[in-house]
Amino acid sequence: MAGATSACIFCQIARSSTPTSLLHSDDRVVAFEDVNPAALRHYLVIPVEHIPTVRDLKRRAEDYTLVSHMLDVGRMLLQRDVPQSKQYRFGFHQPPLNSVNHLHLHCLALPFIPRWKHMKYLSLGPLGGFIEAEKLLDKLKPE
Repeated sequence: MAGATSACIFCQIARSSTPTSLLHSDDRVVAFEDVNPAALRHYLVIPVEHIPTVRDLKRRAEDYTLVSHMLDVGRMLLQRDVPQSKQYRFGFHQPPLNSVNHLHLHCLALPFIPRWKHMKYLSLGPLGGFIEAEKLLDKLKPE
């Protein structure tokens, strides 16, 4: 696994070196439940390859395809597990507000539980905050 670090908990999960139950696994990504859920359902989709943050992604086909695949997996899991949900959110925390330095897509089936947790998932404009997956894809789309 290129760039993997033994200290990175998400690299350990991607290598199945932890007891974390995987909801999805393929050659590019794994998905699992967030240990501190902020919504009715809260999953994380991470790349198997160690990529620290959204700032390490570039406007190129490889990164666009990876994020698009992460989003497809997250959508599939939530639609399978909570089809009755009226609203889903998909996005990434940007530094310095990311909790783990390994790229991870938050997949949320709303409502937020408790309600105040929505604060962690707000965009802070030029300061960063939470970026919706679709907005990140727009930034990464090759010209």
